[in-house]
Amino acid sequence: MKLPMSVDRSVIAPGATIGIIGGGQLGRMTAMAAARLGYRSHIFCPEEDCPASQVAPTTTAAYEDQAALTKFAGQVDVVTFEFENIPAESVRILSQTAMVRPNWHVLETAQDRVLEKSFFNSIDVATANWRPVRDLPDLVRAVGDLGRPSILKTARFGYDGKGQVRIDTATALEEAWAEMRGAPAIFESFVDFEREVSVIVARGPDGKALCFDVVENRHRHHILHQTIAPATISAAQASQAEAIAVQAAEKLDLIGLLAVELFVTRDGRLLVNEMAPRPHNSGHWTIDACSTSQFEQFVRAVCGLPLGNTTRHSDAVMTNLIGDDVNQWSDALRQPQTCLHLYGKTEARPGRKMGHVTRLFPFGRNGQSKN
Repeated sequence: MKLPMSVDRSVIAPGATIGIIGGGQLGRMTAMAAARLGYRSHIFCPEEDCPASQVAPTTTAAYEDQAALTKFAGQVDVVTFEFENIPAESVRILSQTAMVRPNWHVLETAQDRVLEKSFFNSIDVATANWRPVRDLPDLVRAVGDLGRPSILKTARFGYDGKGQVRIDTATALEEAWAEMRGAPAIFESFVDFEREVSVIVARGPDGKALCFDVVENRHRHHILHQTIAPATISAAQASQAEAIAVQAAEKLDLIGLLAVELFVTRDGRLLVNEMAPRPHNSGHWTIDACSTSQFEQFVRAVCGLPLGNTTRHSDAVMTNLIGDDVNQWSDALRQPQTCLHLYGKTEARPGRKMGHVTRLFPFGRNGQSKN
């Protein structure tokens, strides 16, 4: 039974049903956080036995199935999404029947690297130098403008290093373009960065925004391996990163979460790499090291509740369990101040995120120099 409706119609009271598009681990952990606040969740995912389906009822249908989308929208009180690689048109269809947070225009911007880079540049936020690439002549011109080494990426549907080709001195441009298979792409100049950091901001319908601490991300084979909280950067750089995230959320009129990944260059500048308008892998440490996790904060923002306290009560190192790393689960359970999170996936494949482990440390003792 729902609690009494607030006078403020932007608030969705506990007892309501949150529709989550996408059934991966982010949807799973969002549904678990929602349940703690008294909400029900309903998952929409094309895959059977997805991680989120193990904790919430699920509609199994293609993201393009308009009839299923319309029926789903009528069964929930608000709709959100747990990843970007879903058709923006599908979310627009949902918005005709249900409240969607963040709105579908945010998704449209975040899932296309050309729109994303154009957005950040339009609000005077620096990125790597880039060019849109639609065909081989465009690529040749882009290389002439920006030089080598550089990176050619598909404009859409790329993650964890997929859909990327590094353009070095010896790279044949015809072969690099062939790997794009005719898809629109973006060409970016290579950034000689010191470290990669990210910041997650939550913004509610009242416009209030709160950030979690800026963290450092370390990758293996283009996949996030570890997140270290907090990042070893200056207070001025941390403040700048948070300001960029808040500015982006405000300009997008975002309601929900926004994760912004940035490069810290060797001369101390911050360059935005990309953004994600949903919970983010680099925010998993907040489950165990903060008063409010990124997932609870996501639910609070989407439902119009007061945002929670983002204070970090411990330093933390979050390590992804990728592929066969999941076999280390029993070792993690034996370690003090170590928290194990498994995603319910039955098959461990190379590159597949099976879970994560977060180790907590007293302030200033998270062992960064040893990782």
